[in-house]
Amino acid sequence: MRSRLLPACTLAAAVATVVLAGGCGTGDDWSQPHPKPSTVGTLGPGFTDPTASPAPEATITPRPGSWNGIRPSKDYRVVLLTAGKGRQTTTLVSAVRKWAEEVHADLRTVTATKPAQYVPRISDALGMRPDLIISAGNDLIDPLAMVTPNHLDQQFLVVGAELAEPTANVTAADWTGASFRGEGLGMSSAYDPATFTPERAGRAVRAGVAAVLTGASGIVVWVD
Repeated sequence: MRSRLLPACTLAAAVATVVLAGGCGTGDDWSQPHPKPSTVGTLGPGFTDPTASPAPEATITPRPGSWNGIRPSKDYRVVLLTAGKGRQTTTLVSAVRKWAEEVHADLRTVTATKPAQYVPRISDALGMRPDLIISAGNDLIDPLAMVTPNHLDQQFLVVGAELAEPTANVTAADWTGASFRGEGLGMSSAYDPATFTPERAGRAVRAGVAAVLTGASGIVVWVD
């Protein structure tokens, strides 16, 4: 499930297009005014240290289930950004869709089917101006690493992988057996496709969203 990088010049040019366009999309989706989303419920004990906020790029290991009491308000706008057809990716995609149904999120899916589409599809997702973009698929990690620093007002959640140097708008939900961080770093020695189970992927989605909702973004949420 290694990512396939675009040629550097092609990827850089595509990123420049995203930046110059300001992330503007066609306006076909979610064109009506959208109230600022709210957070419903509270985190349970042990999600983070109540005496100190996580440092940027820190890794936290919340107490299992401490994220279950919190969810976004109804019609929270989410774009599921996905690439790849491997079992790991399809498991993550299913977990995001199940979570969205449970919390009544307004979910749209943007899919990239080949490397030349990775950055353009990120641009499409940005143009929809969602409350959150959730990424599923290792192929998107390198393009996201180049695009996300230019769109700090957009929150991203990466599930089952992470960016090597995330900005404050990029949160990751990861576990032992996942944690791909980009082509240059290669696969973790602990990478194990068998750990991508529906149950673990679901926990990662819920824990990651909980971190975003409570302002603990730009970190890695470890769900083991």
